[in-house]
Amino acid sequence: MDSLPSPAQELVLIDRELERLDARRSWLLARRTWLLGVLRVEGAQAPDAPGWGGRAGGEASPRGVRTALLTLGGTLLAVAALAFTLVSWGALGIGGRTAVLSVVTVVALGVPVLLLRRGLSATAEAVAALALVLTLLDALALYLVAEPWAWGASGYAAVAAALLAVVWAGYGLLVRGLRAPLPAAVCAGQLPPVLAVVALGGDGQAVAWALLATGAADAALALRVRSAAVGASAWVAAALTAGPALLTGAEASLRGGVEPAVLLLAGAVLGTAVAWRVSGVGAVACAVVAASAWTAAGGGLLRAVAPAAWVWTGYVVCAALPAVAVAVRPATRVVPQGVRRGLVWASDGLMWAGLLVAVPPLVLVQAARVPEVWSGAVPAGPATVGPLAVWPAVVAVALVAGVLVSGAAVPAGAGGPGVRVAARCGALGLGALVVCALPVAAGLPYAAVPAVQLLVVAALLGAAVRPGPVVAGLSGAADAAVAAVGFGGAVAAASTVAVQGLVTEAATLAVLGSLAALFAGASAVGGARPWLRAASACGAVVAAAGFVGAAGAAAGWPVHAVAVALLVVPGVTAGFGARLRGDAAGAPVEVAGAAVGAVALVLSVGRPGVLALVLGLSGVIAAATAVRPERLRVAGPLAAVLFVAAAWVRLALWEVAVPEAYALPVAVPALAVGALRRRRDAGVGSWVAYGPGLGAGLVPSLCAVWGDAGWVRPLLLGAVALAVTLVGARRRLQAPLVLGGGVLLLVALHELAPYVAQVVGVLPRWLPPALAGLVLLVVGATYERRLRELRRLREAVGRMG
Repeated sequence: MDSLPSPAQELVLIDRELERLDARRSWLLARRTWLLGVLRVEGAQAPDAPGWGGRAGGEASPRGVRTALLTLGGTLLAVAALAFTLVSWGALGIGGRTAVLSVVTVVALGVPVLLLRRGLSATAEAVAALALVLTLLDALALYLVAEPWAWGASGYAAVAAALLAVVWAGYGLLVRGLRAPLPAAVCAGQLPPVLAVVALGGDGQAVAWALLATGAADAALALRVRSAAVGASAWVAAALTAGPALLTGAEASLRGGVEPAVLLLAGAVLGTAVAWRVSGVGAVACAVVAASAWTAAGGGLLRAVAPAAWVWTGYVVCAALPAVAVAVRPATRVVPQGVRRGLVWASDGLMWAGLLVAVPPLVLVQAARVPEVWSGAVPAGPATVGPLAVWPAVVAVALVAGVLVSGAAVPAGAGGPGVRVAARCGALGLGALVVCALPVAAGLPYAAVPAVQLLVVAALLGAAVRPGPVVAGLSGAADAAVAAVGFGGAVAAASTVAVQGLVTEAATLAVLGSLAALFAGASAVGGARPWLRAASACGAVVAAAGFVGAAGAAAGWPVHAVAVALLVVPGVTAGFGARLRGDAAGAPVEVAGAAVGAVALVLSVGRPGVLALVLGLSGVIAAATAVRPERLRVAGPLAAVLFVAAAWVRLALWEVAVPEAYALPVAVPALAVGALRRRRDAGVGSWVAYGPGLGAGLVPSLCAVWGDAGWVRPLLLGAVALAVTLVGARRRLQAPLVLGGGVLLLVALHELAPYVAQVVGVLPRWLPPALAGLVLLVVGATYERRLRELRRLREAVGRMG
């Protein structure tokens, strides 16, 4: 089929295409004319266009080139002026000095006004900066040529800085188009107060007060001005002056005294006032500074009047007060949100820092009271650990726990549910620690310590099982977090009370029995949390095992007898596992019981007879567990291993050296299990079913044959191997055929080995190499046929089961 257009159609197509091309050309020409006009207008309006033969679109922009040139020029002029002032000043008389000072300063200050009128703002800024430097050099020159100043260099510098700040501020206000003079005046204004105090001989505290006053003035200026440049300069200056002042006060407050505290209180008031006037991050930052200054001030005052042991507690109290004050409802209606967040966050951080000092003494004071096992002697324990005594640490931790549980540690509108849940969890843990330490701090009798700690364990387990009261008012997701914290705290408290109960046999038994009951109860009422039920059940098993072991030791039983008694625990857990079938706590309970059984095995190692008994009883427990279908895969092999191990230990104890006595108890059950498995599943191979049993039964006897000079063992082993081979050939099974035939062949070689050695000794030396060569020739001549025969043999064996 011909798809080419006819000549007439093609002509029409060409005409249409030409029309489109003409229209496109006309539009492009019009666009070109318009672009040329735009470029001409821009070229006329851009006096800073690249010149001097430079090309457009260079690496440096025209504005950047201009700024660089102006900066370089101003710097060179300033250097020249400095050199003139320091080096050539003395060559002029008094009239010349006055003329230079007046003319250069006036000209430098007046030129920017003319430049601004002509629209040269960048050049005006450069010249104005040069003028400011010249005024500074004039002040320096005046100091060099004038008579010695009455207040010294510091006094002259203070007066000069104040005058320069006033002059620069006035100059900036008069010449509105310049941006540098007003920020420069702010910077110069930081120096007069500090230099004046130094000139008057003030100490470090006086300098700190001067810095704080300067910072307050800077903050007031920043809050009132509208210029962004002046405001930024004032805020930076406020931070650089008030910050060192507060740090100086905080350092001095560590030594005590009223004056540093007053300075810090003034800083706290300043920070709060500024935070109230600003918003956002600035409000939060100022509130944090205010709370920190208040804490340092209060701690410093308490350091001056309170005993040394209560100083850190005073710091914690002062740190908590801002959060508590903000949490009061009438105050929260008027306190801005940024101020609330800053105050509360600062309180939280400072309180947690105090906990780093207060918590270790509560832990260490209990660790120091660890008794000797069943000695009956009650250790007193130190009353002071580290920088804190026990009672001040208790008060500090209790205070933080109270703030956390009240919700004051979480600012309104911040954090979310996760932060509140974390606060409740922290309060739970800290409260438990305080209650555990109270008997020690109160000096109660030693018997009260385990009793109180058992109550703490019960309370924590109750919080884990029923966390509703702890998370009241929070979302349901908080239950899991409180449950985890409660159970973890219960485990820690249980470990502590178990150690504290080692003072006497009765205390140990009472504590371990109580712990077993508590954890068992928590597992029974664990509710809808499977992990809690399982973990509590494991804790009950561990406590019960400790109770059994402690009871045996208290009765005077030897270690191997205690090992036998411990088997009661895995026996009971196996029974509970059967009753808790399908429950989340079933498998963990059985695993914990098995771990106790392993401990019993370790304890009985020193007595082989008891070890055999423990192994046998463990095998009975495992066999009873294997009756359940879901435990057969694990408990069945474990029971077999334990029974075999028990038999071996007993045989070794009886000094039985016959290997068959050790091999047959393994081989016969393995073959029976393999036969049952093949009967249930015909697809199981003979190597899987019979290989382990045949190997365990034949290989040890084969190894013994090669070291046995008698004829009974080779005869019996050969007969058994022949029977195994015939059974494998009869039933066409690979494993019996290969293993039985291999063992039979090796036994035959063992029996023929002496005669072969005699024959080899009689033959001449050249005959073995000749026979080897002959064999190689025969094999090489019939190589292909032998390969076919070997292939058929392999295929025949492969077709067996």
